[in-house]
Amino acid sequence: MYAIIETGGKQYRVQNGDQIAVEKLNVADGEKVVFDKVLVVGEGADTKVGAPYVEGSVVEGKAVETGKGKKVIIFKYKAKKDYRKKQGHRQPYTLVEITSIDGDGTVAVKEESAGEEAKAAKKPSLKSMRKAELIEFAKENNIEIDEKATNAVMIETIEAALK
Repeated sequence: MYAIIETGGKQYRVQNGDQIAVEKLNVADGEKVVFDKVLVVGEGADTKVGAPYVEGSVVEGKAVETGKGKKVIIFKYKAKKDYRKKQGHRQPYTLVEITSIDGDGTVAVKEESAGEEAKAAKKPSLKSMRKAELIEFAKENNIEIDEKATNAVMIETIEAALK
């Protein structure tokens, strides 16, 4: 199983056991790191693609080390003007080893014993839904809403009805 995660403004394709150097994270070496911005998770036909993120999916890792990358030299020069400027930069990074990829973010529950309870416990993210999805969700749950209303009004009505 693989996942594509987003961290530090970049995207990484990871699998269990991979070590990736990401932008410096504010964690100590050996600490657990959780990436919740998962764009794609799965393998083959089981692949889930998020819009923009796969809800409930998490990728866990362990911070192996924090350090600085190779030095990059920046040299500015203007011909015939006696202007030279040499500058160096070492980008800080955190080396993370991926320990687990969780496709649904929930602890495995036996479907026979908690089928309806699991569906009821998983509350959908209404704010990420489009207008058509909100209308469909309201119809499935027998909630009466004005289809010409704005998304914010629909969300407010649905949330009030679900309580």
